[in-house]
Amino acid sequence: MKDWLEEFARALGIEPLSHDETALVLKLARDVAHGVERKFAPLSAYLLGVAVGDRAAAGLSRPDAFGRAIERAWRTVPGSGDDADPTRSKASGED
Repeated sequence: MKDWLEEFARALGIEPLSHDETALVLKLARDVAHGVERKFAPLSAYLLGVAVGDRAAAGLSRPDAFGRAIERAWRTVPGSGDDADPTRSKASGED
């Protein structure tokens, strides 16, 4: 799967997802599918990508843009409390 995703990113002319980004996007999609509506999972992932792109275009580094966007996304997803803020250590660079 990772090889395909990297090839897909290259085809789009963008940097491939990091391991942490992949894990967080998949968790977001899972929680949206189970806590909101299944058909909204891919749409939420798309909107997250748009938000990351907007923040990066405004001058943030990609890791910072991703961290801020995913952190805000988690605030809207019901039932994602199994680990209160999954972005705290991964997306923000804190360990």
